[in-house]
Amino acid sequence: MADAKTDKYRRVAYYPGCALEGTGHAYNRSTRQLGKALGLDLVEVPNWNCCGAMEAKNIDPKVQTYLSARILAITAQRMNMDVVMAPCNGCYHNLKKAEYDLGNDTDSAAVVERLARKAGDPSYRAGQVETIHALEWIKGAIGEQELRRRVRGGLKGLKVANYYGCMYTRPRHIFPEKDRGPGSESTAKPHFMDDLLAAAGAQNVEFPLKTACCGGAHTLSDSDISTRLVLNILQAAEAAGAEVIATECPTCHSGLEMHQVRAEKKFGKSTRVKIIYFTQLLGLALGLSPRQVGMAENVSDSAELLAAKGVT
Repeated sequence: MADAKTDKYRRVAYYPGCALEGTGHAYNRSTRQLGKALGLDLVEVPNWNCCGAMEAKNIDPKVQTYLSARILAITAQRMNMDVVMAPCNGCYHNLKKAEYDLGNDTDSAAVVERLARKAGDPSYRAGQVETIHALEWIKGAIGEQELRRRVRGGLKGLKVANYYGCMYTRPRHIFPEKDRGPGSESTAKPHFMDDLLAAAGAQNVEFPLKTACCGGAHTLSDSDISTRLVLNILQAAEAAGAEVIATECPTCHSGLEMHQVRAEKKFGKSTRVKIIYFTQLLGLALGLSPRQVGMAENVSDSAELLAAKGVT
């Protein structure tokens, strides 16, 4: 990575989003602790709101665009920053989609401007802020070579299936920075998490469902569909030899954990693979304690496995 980008990503606006203050609190904790350990500066977006997630988008997509654009506007106009990092796939996706809509749909731009004026919020013009994911943040600010140098104990060959979920790369048109050749992320076969965890000592396994949907949107309306989709992911990871599924989205992480339990109770299908945030794994590799990265907040209890592997 170029030095300019490395410097640019060392201090970024941080948009945790709703999930990281609820079910994904371990992701929030481990992301902040990882940033500190790496000497990176996260500046939380003040007075942030929900990005609109799925609910607002299903009712009125332009209102959802406004909700996400407000985060971008605060970043640009009130924080005077030009990079915002969103660790949640849903938030990351929605901010990227808002950026695309504002630059390509005049109706969306007009609605956002009108709502911003009515609310007394700063206006936002497409192109003022770059939205990045936590994976892009670590990859851009630190990179594999520097991460490898800083690793202490490392992940000691822990066999990991890297699960990116469906919103990290879809739809392709809102991620123009991807699929740009060497050094860029791939939408067909994402690899940033693989690269970072390999640098920390993990053994990545070939995992065919790394961008499959976990059924998060169906959890309340049809839990059985969600459970079956998650079970496919869990069984595929185990078939690939994985001991751990690494995650980078709070909705996916919660879904994998909850439906792993439900699959055994509802369908009698038991799986043993552990679910751990990639930020927790990197934190442990850098010498942070399980408590510092929130391991006890996970439903999936990986303490025995990590101790046996010599990671903790």
